[in-house]
Amino acid sequence: MYKTILFSIDSSPGAKKVIQTVLDMAQLCQSKVVLLSVVEPAENSDPSHPEQMSEEAVASLLEKAKQLFEQRGFEAETIERSGNPAFIICDVADDVAADLVVIGCRGTGLTEEGREDSVSARVINLSPCPVLVVP
Repeated sequence: MYKTILFSIDSSPGAKKVIQTVLDMAQLCQSKVVLLSVVEPAENSDPSHPEQMSEEAVASLLEKAKQLFEQRGFEAETIERSGNPAFIICDVADDVAADLVVIGCRGTGLTEEGREDSVSARVINLSPCPVLVVP
């Protein structure tokens, strides 16, 4: 079904819920998991999550997530990139031949004003494969 799952992880509070969903999906489908986190330029960053601007913080986040997956018996590849999250997620999904992209949703795209700024809305529109958005 989904041989390769790309999970775009960030430091938001809802990321823990998304991790459980990815673990469940990977177990169900016996998938390879690729963990991606994007270092965001200051001008594109969410002010409530300044840690996404730090390469060290993103690297630490990826390492912790990788350890969590390994504790559950899954090998997880990690990728750290810099740039616009939506475009990077879609580029990496294409690069790793992902069958599914899993991302969290902060709810900013639920209003007309926030739709253009929503990473999840952009990924849905640009992704080369199906996208699972976990609220």
